[in-house]
Amino acid sequence: MDENKPLTAAAAISPDSFINVLGVVYFHSKTSDGGDIYLTHFGQPLAHFLQIENWYEKEWFDRFGEKLQGTSSVHKIPTKPIGGKSLNLVVKNCRVGENVPLDTHTLMEFINAEFNSPWEEFSLVMEMRESPLGPAHLSVKTQLPLAIYVPPEKLQLWQTGRSRAKMNKIAVRHPGIDLDVLRQYKLIYQWIEGKNVVEAFEDFEILDAQLERALAPITEKAIADLNVKGYAVADMKPVHIIIDEKPLNALKLDNKPIDRVIGRVRELIGSGEYSVIDYELLLRTAPHELEIMASRRHSYLDHQRDRFKDSPLPPHLKAIEVFGVPYIFGHVESTGGCLWVVGKDPNLFDYFLPERWRKTPSKKLSAENEVYYTLTKDNVHVVWKTSKVGELPNAPLAGDLAAKAIRFGYNSPFEEFAIAQALNAAEIPTVYPRAIYMTGSPKLEQSMDLRKFESHKKILTADNLPALREDRNYITIRGYYNGPDQWVAEHDSQLFRPLDLLQALAADLIAKSEYEAVYGFVNQRLTAAGFDGSLLGGNDILVSLDPKGELVKTPERALEWRICNFELLHPL
Repeated sequence: MDENKPLTAAAAISPDSFINVLGVVYFHSKTSDGGDIYLTHFGQPLAHFLQIENWYEKEWFDRFGEKLQGTSSVHKIPTKPIGGKSLNLVVKNCRVGENVPLDTHTLMEFINAEFNSPWEEFSLVMEMRESPLGPAHLSVKTQLPLAIYVPPEKLQLWQTGRSRAKMNKIAVRHPGIDLDVLRQYKLIYQWIEGKNVVEAFEDFEILDAQLERALAPITEKAIADLNVKGYAVADMKPVHIIIDEKPLNALKLDNKPIDRVIGRVRELIGSGEYSVIDYELLLRTAPHELEIMASRRHSYLDHQRDRFKDSPLPPHLKAIEVFGVPYIFGHVESTGGCLWVVGKDPNLFDYFLPERWRKTPSKKLSAENEVYYTLTKDNVHVVWKTSKVGELPNAPLAGDLAAKAIRFGYNSPFEEFAIAQALNAAEIPTVYPRAIYMTGSPKLEQSMDLRKFESHKKILTADNLPALREDRNYITIRGYYNGPDQWVAEHDSQLFRPLDLLQALAADLIAKSEYEAVYGFVNQRLTAAGFDGSLLGGNDILVSLDPKGELVKTPERALEWRICNFELLHPL
């Protein structure tokens, strides 16, 4: 059997079963025992080997499983033969949420070290394998990450060894990732043939002080290589360095091989002929973390600029259109929700996953509404707002305007984004609509106005479920206006600062007459474009300050403005 050719089970995978967690695409399926297994692209061609009946069956595991050295539960286990072949696996229990037993020196250097969650570990390993940093000839070789298996059983908290406080810290770091404190997570890697450098030296009876002297420069070299590639392992040990023992076998015939063995091992390490194992304390170096953030921000701005260009889609995402607005649609596996990202570029999808923005430090922008500004984990400025669809309008309006608001109701998120697109097409400036997120958990309050859910019932997701659901909350994500996309991409450190018309008036930046002139002009433009702007408030229109603190104006010296709220805008 060709191990590089997908097996029948993998070839029949439904695209709807693909999910993306922290940038790694998995094929998710239920196991025969009711658990879950997530196959990476390395694991998908080996799907038959990785079925739990072929390696996790108790009698087979107890008979053939070999516990490996270390403080964690790690086993080497061969799979049952398939087509005359077997695959050696490394299966380890993820220790996320447990105390990290580091020595004093290491603890001082990595004082905030925590065991990676399974998703973090696989993401970092995948990322490190492809790191472009350092010399082109240098790469970090690792075990192949094949799958994450989550057994169905739930343990008692005392059985897990986990701390709820530590699990909460991890939830803050990656709030969108769903980790069950009572379930086990088993990481499955492909076995690397060879020996760790300690075993290799001990085979030649290089022991004690001589062994320590031989190991020190080798460990330092591996640590330096990782650092050059932008990574570190908080508990890096020589037993984590694996070399091929074949180049050493010839030396066993030598009567005095010690110096030659040490020299040969150093040659192998120096030329990068080694692999690193054990990634539960793998992390990015601080400089690399900053580089990643800067790189993702610049990449984001480039993709936003070209977001309406056709792009090929990965299998876990779909291109759909709602009210004329193109979206990239996908499921948010970490929360059970759904996400619609404006445009046709699938590269933008990950930027709006809730773990990138939902729990980052935020600033509330409105006393009346759930509107927040935040800087995402990718250093992207966004504003997110809980949609009022399904609520009865309670805007501070009176008389005919109040009656009109109740008659029309709040727009759905999809209507808001369609209106924004129509206004931009009519050259009426608006903030940039970016994404719509539907929560996975049911909302607590009951919807009082069901008209939008009724009118939208034929609008479906890519898997034929209602796009607008009465039992879910919706959050709209828009750009925090700090300049036009093209301008921001070219002026990273010189951004505009937005404020609404009411704020500008209260700060004496504009006179009452100028406020009224702008408000009236915006409504004239809306009427000409076929929209009723009578329910628009002064806080729904933004102006902005340039880097010098001056109001931004058009070439004609009029205030530059844009509309930032579409929940009560309606076609005439």
